[in-house]
Amino acid sequence: MAGERDDGFRRAGRPLPKGESFFTPGAGQLRRSIEQASAVPLVWLHQAPRWILPVAMAGVFIAGLLLSGPLGGVLLVALAAFIGWLAFLAWPSLRSGERLMRVVVVAGLAAMGVIQAVA
Repeated sequence: MAGERDDGFRRAGRPLPKGESFFTPGAGQLRRSIEQASAVPLVWLHQAPRWILPVAMAGVFIAGLLLSGPLGGVLLVALAAFIGWLAFLAWPSLRSGERLMRVVVVAGLAAMGVIQAVA
C-alpha cells in the first residue's frame, strides 16, 4: 500500500497502552525531553514481536559474561544503561519496592560490567 513503510515487522495489532497522554503530565524539562526522545524507540519496541526484547537482552547478558575483558564489560554496562533507561521512564508509576529492585539490577549489572572489563 502507498505510504506504508516496510520495516520488516508484521503488525500484531497490539494497540498502544491506554491513557490520555504518552508523556508524564506535569513532568520537568529533563523528563519531558527524555520522554520525547524515547517515544519513537518505545513505539518500535512495542510493535516488535514480544519475544525479541527478552531474547536480545538475554543474548547481550550471556555474551557479556562469556567475553572476557573490555568487550564483555561494555556489553554488560550497555545492558545496564538500557534497563536504566526503561526504569527511568517507568519511575513515576512504580512503588518503592519496584524502584529498589530496578536500582539493584542496574547497579549490579554496571558493577559486573566494570569487574568484567578490568578482569
